[in-house]
Amino acid sequence: MNRADIPNIITVLRIFLVVPIVMLLLHKEFSYALLLYAVAGISDGLDGYIAKRYNCVSRLGSVLDPLADKLLLVSTYIALAWLELLPAWLVVAVISRDLLIVIGGAAYHLLIGQYEMAPSLISKVNTFSQIVLGLAVVLSESLISLPQWLTSWLILLVLGTTVVSGVDYVWTWGRRAYQARRKGNG
Repeated sequence: MNRADIPNIITVLRIFLVVPIVMLLLHKEFSYALLLYAVAGISDGLDGYIAKRYNCVSRLGSVLDPLADKLLLVSTYIALAWLELLPAWLVVAVISRDLLIVIGGAAYHLLIGQYEMAPSLISKVNTFSQIVLGLAVVLSESLISLPQWLTSWLILLVLGTTVVSGVDYVWTWGRRAYQARRKGNG
């Protein structure tokens, strides 16, 4: 193992936190779930910092990091919907957007060629708002009862950024595919 592997190892350890977090949520052990959620969040920042600071950025890391984030977020959202703490329609919207991105990315790779994964600003805002909503719901169930209007507002924010980032993804990558195809035929 060398220094360049450290960010990816941290990311893999974050992936391993998904199952315990979901189990704790389903058993309504919200305080412990919140603690592990915080550890996962800190590890996400840490692996990114180490990768950038020590120039350990890798193709594997560029795939693993967003995968770890999505696994944690989608699993958390499914568990919270199962417990009726988040609306199921929101979870369907979030998962549908993610599936659209995965299917679109696979289609682009197969039909056009390799591409670099680089999330747009709205996609980053969407991920951040999803994290904040998940934390707010778990926090409200464990330590501090947050006002219902705040949770409702965060749900609408997540829905809005999910839709806008999904449309942005289709527009951006559809345009890139069209241009690449046109260039290849020209």
